[in-house]
Amino acid sequence: MKSLWTPITIGRLQLSHRLVMSPLTRARACEDGTPGELAAEYYSQRASLGLLISEGTQPSADGQGFPNSPGIYTDAHVAGWSKVSAAVHARGGHLFIQLMHAGRMSHPSNTPHGRQAVAPSAIVPDSKIYTKSGIVDVPEPRALSREEIRTTVNDFRHAAAQAITAGADGVEIHAANGYLIQQFFSPNSNQREDQYGGPVENRIRFALEVVDAVVAEVGADRVGIRISPGSSLGDIAEGSEYPALYRQLVLELAKRKLAYLHIAHNGNDELLADLRKLWTGALLVNRVNRPLEDIACDIDAGLADAVPVGRWALANPDFVKRLQEGHALNDADPSTFYGEGAKGYTDYPAFEKA
Repeated sequence: MKSLWTPITIGRLQLSHRLVMSPLTRARACEDGTPGELAAEYYSQRASLGLLISEGTQPSADGQGFPNSPGIYTDAHVAGWSKVSAAVHARGGHLFIQLMHAGRMSHPSNTPHGRQAVAPSAIVPDSKIYTKSGIVDVPEPRALSREEIRTTVNDFRHAAAQAITAGADGVEIHAANGYLIQQFFSPNSNQREDQYGGPVENRIRFALEVVDAVVAEVGADRVGIRISPGSSLGDIAEGSEYPALYRQLVLELAKRKLAYLHIAHNGNDELLADLRKLWTGALLVNRVNRPLEDIACDIDAGLADAVPVGRWALANPDFVKRLQEGHALNDADPSTFYGEGAKGYTDYPAFEKA
């Protein structure tokens, strides 16, 4: 694993190793979307990972998908995230806040205004969603008008500015996992007949408009983006043409000189190799169910520059030390991934306390 322990530059950050904390939904924010009391402790416990990418954080009320997910669009949100970023910085870490608009993967009861979800097209996904009343079918969304698309782009811009005001080192734009931006990519969720639908160059337009707005606000070296080519989460079916879409998207993104590209890899190794060639900046590759002994395989193969870790980071606040020194890892408890309180959140022990 020698390659993990070499320094790397990501955006304006100088990092001593190549591990990154992956974004992980924890559903522990207050009702108004302000990070909960334990959030600063949770993130700062994991500061040794160097670059921490936060859980998905809605850029607007319309962007909320799940109960108790955090926001970054009000002054209260900024005050809450300021405590988190200060705590992370105090322990030598860095924080990027992930901007996540859920799009159609939402429910009116999960949002502060109780409004119908928005999407590229009014197409109901064949999916369930968690609400405080239980697990229910995702309801029909309404299609965004072109004026509302412009408003949504501005919501991302405003949220990015708020994140920097809160002391974050940057933002990650979530264009993956079946949420709004990927909904524009996929033919089964985007059947628009205007400049945002149809050909590949139209379906990537919204993503690029969001990127350009955020970059104009905070600078390219403070912006990362996450994609998940071929992912079927949220009833997404990108079809056989999806490799061409992602090649064109990454070709365009490379021109923007962003801090990093974050790929949630779904098994198309040929496409991953192509995207590696197209992308000139720092590349983060997250493989699902990767064995621990293979944690550095993509770096060693030249396919990635850094490795995001999820459940290992969730259950091991001192994951870096445990990996460096060969200590056993805590097991993650899925029953406490989401919800309230310290259990399964801030109470995982460091090795010396185990």
